[in-house]
Order: sequence, then structure tokens, then C-alpha cells
Amino acid sequence: MNVFFFGLGFSSRAAALFLAAGEPKASISGTVRTPEKAAALASITSQVHLFDGTGPGPTLGPDLRRASNVILSIAPGAAGDPALLQHRADLDAAKNLQWLCYYSTVGVYGDFGGNWIDESAPLVPRNERSDRRVLAEQAWRDYAAERGVPLTILRLAGIYGPGRSAFDKLRDGSAHRIVKPGQVFNRIHVADIGRVTALAAQQRLDGTFNLADDEPAAPQDLVTHAAKLLGMAPPPAIDFDTADLTPMQRSFYADNKRVSNAAIKRALGIELLYPNYRTGLAAILESEQP
Repeated sequence: MNVFFFGLGFSSRAAALFLAAGEPKASISGTVRTPEKAAALASITSQVHLFDGTGPGPTLGPDLRRASNVILSIAPGAAGDPALLQHRADLDAAKNLQWLCYYSTVGVYGDFGGNWIDESAPLVPRNERSDRRVLAEQAWRDYAAERGVPLTILRLAGIYGPGRSAFDKLRDGSAHRIVKPGQVFNRIHVADIGRVTALAAQQRLDGTFNLADDEPAAPQDLVTHAAKLLGMAPPPAIDFDTADLTPMQRSFYADNKRVSNAAIKRALGIELLYPNYRTGLAAILESEQP
């Protein structure tokens, strides 16, 4: 298995580790934006290439043309998906291409007033970044159909994990306990993204699936629970209407829905490693112990 990642970020690194554990002989390569990030990834990848999406990556062509599995984790720009824009010819030349995977977002659905939805829900995105995701999903469906290869689209919920959780914000003083009545967020532990990606690659899964945990929850509940685990007092509750939030932060509260993960669990025959934020946070805290 020759795996190529466009965008070796937080989720892709987890997927690389699970893929390497399942297939020790797998060749894993991919892209980052800076030389510093490339140096940090030397231990888990065969080759790391620089690619910022504004032009072709000067060195990645040979690895991409050898790829049997390509996983795409770069946000689309106004002109479209960077990998398709800059490296379609190399993808076309990947004669052994067997599977594609695209990391999208549950933001493509928009707002459903806190109701449960699944993959059959209409897509009514409420901001430009989610509009772009809808277009990118379809571009990859079209490409996969043209090539005759399976494509897994994973619509990811809010990602957290070691080094990127409520614990870190509580410790550095940046955590807020914003209260908007009825608001829930969907989350997914990064290890579940890695595991699901690896299993989907092994099975060459085809289709579009939500990837969120079992229990959408109010954001203030997670912060309160994390503070309790750390033995800290939670930050004071702040009413959403008067909270000092950036336009980007406020936009996340415009979408309110409970996203079902039943389809991906059924397709792979699994339960999640961390089915709710309590199990996920407990595991993160345990991993930090000496």
C-alpha cells in the first residue's frame, strides 16, 4: 500500500499512524506547508513534500504517481480544491490508484435547530467555507467516477485530541464557557478519525459518511467536565448574546444539529473508541500521565 496525504495535519497524522500499524510495510508520504512541519514528521512518513496550494509542489509528483491510496485533508480555496487544481495530471498518472478519501465537515449541512440528522439531510451551508466544501465534495465524486475508483467522504465533526482539547485552553486561560440555550456541538476524537480512515482504506469503502461521536453536547458542559477532571474551577458562564466573540467564532454557533454516526459504524462494523467527550477527555488526561 502506497498512501499519499494532501495535508499531513492533526487528523492525517493520526490516520498515518493507524495505517502504518495495520500495514507495517505501507509507504506513507504527503504534504505540509513549511519546512519546520516537514522535519517534525520524519519519523512517521517515508517522504514529506512542501505544498502550499498556490502552485504545484515541486517534488511530490513521483510519490503521488505511485500512490494506491490518496487522502485529502486540505481546505478548498475560492478557486476549488488545491490538489485537483495543481496536481490533477499526477493523479491521472497514478496507474495503481485504488481508493480516495476526502475529509469534509458536518458544516455542509447548516442549521437544523438541534434536531438529529443523517447523510440524507439536505445541504444548506450557512457560510462561504462550508459552501466551498460542498463544491469540493462534488468535484472529488466526479473525479472518482471518472477514474472508476471508490471514494470515501468523511464529514468530520469538531476535532479534538491530545494537545488540542479543552484541557489546553483551561491551562492557558483561553477557555470560555459560552451559554446559548439549546445549542449543541458535535465532536470527534482524532484517534477515531485515524482508525476509521485506516479501516475504510482496507475495505476500499465507497460513499459519504458522517464521523461524529455518539453524544452531541452543549459546549459549556464539556468545559465544566474538563475543569472538574483537572481539579480547577470552571470559567464563569457567559451569555452568548453578550459574549466577546470574533465573527468566525460566532459563526460556529449559527449551526445547531445532532449528527448521526450510525452509517459509518454500520458500514465498518465498529463502535467508536471514544463515543462521547467524557471518554475522550479521560483518555487524553491518562495519556498525559508519566
